Amino acid sequence: MSGTVIIAGGGPAGLMLAGELALRGVGAVVLERRERPADASAGMAVHGRTVDVLRQRGLTDRLTADEMFPWPLTPFALLWLDMSTATDQEHTYALPQWRLERLLAGWAGELGADLRRGHEVVGLVQDDAGVSVRVAGPAGTYQVRGDYLVGCDGTDSTVRTLAGIDFPAGSEPYYGVLGDMTLVEGTDTSFDAGVHPNGMFGAIPLGPQVLRLMTIEFDVARPPDSEPVTVDELRTRITRITGREPRLGPVGFLHRYGGATRLAASYRAGRVLLAGDAAHSFFVSGTQGTNTGIQDAVNLGWKLAATVSGWAPPGLLDTYDGERRPVGARMCWHANASMALLHPYPRVAALRELITELIRFPAVNNHLLQATTATRYPMPGPARADDPLLGAPVPALATASGVDQVAAALREGHGVLLDLSAGAADLVGLERWSERVRVVTAPPTPEIAAAAVLVRPDGHVAHVDPTGGDRAGRLAALATWFGDRDGA
Repeated sequence: MSGTVIIAGGGPAGLMLAGELALRGVGAVVLERRERPADASAGMAVHGRTVDVLRQRGLTDRLTADEMFPWPLTPFALLWLDMSTATDQEHTYALPQWRLERLLAGWAGELGADLRRGHEVVGLVQDDAGVSVRVAGPAGTYQVRGDYLVGCDGTDSTVRTLAGIDFPAGSEPYYGVLGDMTLVEGTDTSFDAGVHPNGMFGAIPLGPQVLRLMTIEFDVARPPDSEPVTVDELRTRITRITGREPRLGPVGFLHRYGGATRLAASYRAGRVLLAGDAAHSFFVSGTQGTNTGIQDAVNLGWKLAATVSGWAPPGLLDTYDGERRPVGARMCWHANASMALLHPYPRVAALRELITELIRFPAVNNHLLQATTATRYPMPGPARADDPLLGAPVPALATASGVDQVAAALREGHGVLLDLSAGAADLVGLERWSERVRVVTAPPTPEIAAAAVLVRPDGHVAHVDPTGGDRAGRLAALATWFGDRDGA
């Protein structure tokens, strides 16, 4: 292992980042305040771009069809979008967060990451060479030293506070409770789910015998986290929203949530970085927080590993904030747009009816689907900025056997040069990056309208060569993202 990165938080973003670092030979110490892995969670799903990332690390092979499967619908402002014409990348897939965390913890652990449960950051001091972190653990307080510290410790992030990074509210607060109710014989399921003047109430099947009950209110103060969530609290909230007291069956998992839309003023302060909910907080809809956090981690992981290992080109780590914070800002905008269609209900009811009519048009429906999944980063360099491939996630390139060649090549955490030129591309000089970039040769395909494509380790396209003759552009892109190699 070369160098060490300390990660505060063992949720999806922190565990994904730990795996990304360990995959590239960088030590990762994960400090997770929870003492045991969760066996239930509020998050229930991921979207197609996250599934792409998991596939590019070989992790979907570890999930059965019963553990991850497409949902036929996905919400926007609690209005259901039609998924029947969606691409694989636009789909929402059922995958509970607790199961995702266990998948990522197992993967990161196999690669050598050090996951410490019952440990949390309580102090930090950074200097030009690294970060000293004070940790409270089961045996007392101790200090650990790392090259960088990444806060993946949630919306109430201790790391963000200690680093002095502002986290301003961008919306009014909301408050909600959820509970998973087991359906037994005689259970009353005649709930008045929907949007009401006092708030929102949902009843979502999680399986043949489990119904998730969820509330959202905007004009009620959230109880302090020190107060445990109870079935009485859930019942009271449902009664206030719907005007009718429900007869609840046995309720297992309970969770209280809420807050405001927030975006960190910066994703970096010296050797301290933020990812996941520590960097952004969204209105609860479509599990966007989990998905955005996973994408943060994959974008940051290879750049941070290159920096710690000493081969990163100038400014590489700065592109994390430059690429991911605009995505966080767009997700905050999307969340606020969703909230604007929910509250205050008497003023937005007519607008909701109009939006309901509009989403029946495929173009509107598809635009709303892509608003949270179509991430494209601006890429430096001349011309072709309008090429739809440049900066976008690389399309799948399946063989006759169904294996995605690009995803398979990305499993090792390297970049990929995809040669579709049938021998026409000038690849002279590429061998100098052989430790960082793998070449995949395949026949031309209509899915990728180019002769050669350079793909970063996070799966995003960094250079597109339509004919195979743009050697200068290809070498410039390689130097930009994988370091200058003298003599190339």
